[in-house]
Amino acid sequence: MAITLSIGIGKDEKPFFSTSTSSKISTIREGKGKSILAFPEKYVVIDIETTGLSPDYDEIIEISAIRYEGKLEKSKYVSFVKPSFEIDEYITELTGITNEMLIGAPSIEQCIKEFKEFVGDDLLVGYNINFDINFLYDNLLACYGEAFGNDFVDVMRIARRTLPELPHHRQIDIADYYKIEVYTEHRAEADCRVCKACFDELKEDVERRNLDIFSRPHGGIRAKDISTEKTDFNTEHPLFGKVCVFTGTLEKMKRKEAMQIVADLGGFPGDGVTKKTNYLVLGNNDYCKAIKDGKSAKQKKAEKLILDGADLQIISEQVFYDMITEMI
Repeated sequence: MAITLSIGIGKDEKPFFSTSTSSKISTIREGKGKSILAFPEKYVVIDIETTGLSPDYDEIIEISAIRYEGKLEKSKYVSFVKPSFEIDEYITELTGITNEMLIGAPSIEQCIKEFKEFVGDDLLVGYNINFDINFLYDNLLACYGEAFGNDFVDVMRIARRTLPELPHHRQIDIADYYKIEVYTEHRAEADCRVCKACFDELKEDVERRNLDIFSRPHGGIRAKDISTEKTDFNTEHPLFGKVCVFTGTLEKMKRKEAMQIVADLGGFPGDGVTKKTNYLVLGNNDYCKAIKDGKSAKQKKAEKLILDGADLQIISEQVFYDMITEMI
């Protein structure tokens, strides 16, 4: 069933360019929140409209924040922001916001304070959200000397991992892929709702296809890239001839090194859990606490295969290290 919402061109495709290399505020934003990969149940979707791409020289002209619990909207904050100068025709054409609409709008000092009070310390969700975060961080710091430290989820980042086959991952591209019908009106609140719709679709897609999009990149290494020059193996080693897959972040070595050890012992490193997998090694999964049941897709699949009778064991990182030192 198609969803009809309004959407703008989106900040992920605004044709603004800043040629200045100077900066009013350090680009090293101390205390800035972290970008995480998660599908939380409680969060605030945010979006801003601006007069350009540079937080140093451009201004916020609209802020929107909508608080959700699951799919239920709980509250919202939406406001125009009065800029220091009139906006030009190009910005009006791009955003649909006119100078007349900004007459009597509150100042950035008032809006940024109200916005921060509204979001509190909540987790934020947005499309190409780092753009919004940088503007909000710099304005909050300039107005009140306070760092904007909320952690955030970038829906574009999730879209790229979920739909790598798409040529583009703008918000409008993801909306089109999931048949979310949109208009071309470009406003902060409308973009928040489109972002939310895309976020929900992506979550359902990941769960439906049992995708593991939460594992951190490990230098792009794949099992096919691992080989060994060894020809003399201890055939009694517990990893000899076994397929070993990793999930999460290993604490004692890089995943590439662990995969190489498996190969050097006569085993076979794997990328995904299949019926042929013999061991799934659990690394640190702290980064995916917001995942349902606190388990990665690989672990969930392994558990299902075990229940179906597969010759597969789920082991801790420490057990793996104990195994690789056996009989060496």
